[in-house]
Amino acid sequence: MNWLLVVAGAVIGAPLRYLTDRAVQSRHDSVFPWGTFVVNVVGCAVLGLLAGAAAAGAAGSHLQLLLGTGLCGALTTYSTFSYETLRLAETGAGLYAAVNVVGSVGAGLGAAFVGVATAEAVWA
Repeated sequence: MNWLLVVAGAVIGAPLRYLTDRAVQSRHDSVFPWGTFVVNVVGCAVLGLLAGAAAAGAAGSHLQLLLGTGLCGALTTYSTFSYETLRLAETGAGLYAAVNVVGSVGAGLGAAFVGVATAEAVWA
């Protein structure tokens, strides 16, 4: 049963990642990987909200598997982030590569903290 929850979340997360990435990237005329940046930050916020809800007892293990492991696991992408950062550095866009690393980690952590804080405010 647990693996079905993970699969169901991934069935939503993977196409959502692809469609969001394409929609965001098509609106920016830049080598910066905005699409990947957005899906990763959104995934961090969702996971933070879910972690806060779980800590408050408002989200059980099934919801954690569905949304945390399945949806967020398929929505976010460390491998694409790494690849795009490497490509930026290799093509001479070192500043964009550095901004991608610092911005992605900072925004991702910030989004996770906001998600946890939001959950604590709602379920405390």
